[in-house]
Amino acid sequence: MIRAFAAAIFDGTTVVHDPAVGTNHLPPRPIPAGCVGLDDHEVALWPLADPSVLALDYPLSMCWSPIVRCNLTCPQCLDDKSVRESTAEERRVLASHIAASGVLGVDISGGEPLLLRDLPDLAHAIRSTGTSVVSCTTNGWHLARRAGELSGALDAIRVSLDGATAATHDTWRGQDSYRRAVKGICAAVQEGLFVQLQMVLMQANEHEAQKLLDLAARLGAGGVTFLQMLPIGDGAALAAEQVLTDEQAQETVGPLTVPPGVRVRLRTRKSAGGFTVLRADGFAWRNTRGATGISAFVPVTGPDDLRLPTPGSSS
Repeated sequence: MIRAFAAAIFDGTTVVHDPAVGTNHLPPRPIPAGCVGLDDHEVALWPLADPSVLALDYPLSMCWSPIVRCNLTCPQCLDDKSVRESTAEERRVLASHIAASGVLGVDISGGEPLLLRDLPDLAHAIRSTGTSVVSCTTNGWHLARRAGELSGALDAIRVSLDGATAATHDTWRGQDSYRRAVKGICAAVQEGLFVQLQMVLMQANEHEAQKLLDLAARLGAGGVTFLQMLPIGDGAALAAEQVLTDEQAQETVGPLTVPPGVRVRLRTRKSAGGFTVLRADGFAWRNTRGATGISAFVPVTGPDDLRLPTPGSSS
């Protein structure tokens, strides 16, 4: 499948960002800078880029959570719900700063971003410079009704499923969440959106990892990302009974049988360190200590403010 990626050149090294999987790759052939259509099967074979060895003036990718509100109350949620939510005008300004920063990939999260009426406008604004690709992470509850308007605004959509069955998923997300999410996935695929399923990997659902891969193949999703649970926010109360070590997660995901056309990623807590997050009140930080701490905390008043100091730096 040909889909959108973003490329940039750092001191002669070309890096390609995948908006669905969230990975960065080193292409073995020349790729023009900017947004470019590439075969996702080809990109999957390219080696991963290590941001720590690149001369970066800005993050390769980032998460933007412009909304705090959510229609669900998941007990493993990591969001800080005490944060002030930005206004529509503040969101518009922040989107323009992101667009001008040069960042390759932006995942719009929350809260639940599909509660934002201006979500398509925000995505278009970020993509307007032709340097960034945009994804969105959603619980899928409202995806079926919004898939049509999002298909021209997003380069990929990530749908959270905490189980491959309604019995498991709805235990965490609430009654009817599984049916609504699956309906939304089908609608998004029909609209031509590239869909990546995401599971927060826990003791309670790791047994359904293989079933989730098989479900992705049946629904026409392009892949599955297994996310290591972060013991922060509401999820801190569940850490003792639900958190898997990175080694345990590898033991779960490594032996899985991957259906043709499905891409799989395990995002460990270690790999989440150093990631840039822009939260709803306009402050940005970098993750540290396995994404359980921060190394910078600055108000974003312009694109340069997204060039955060790296962990361990003196700035």
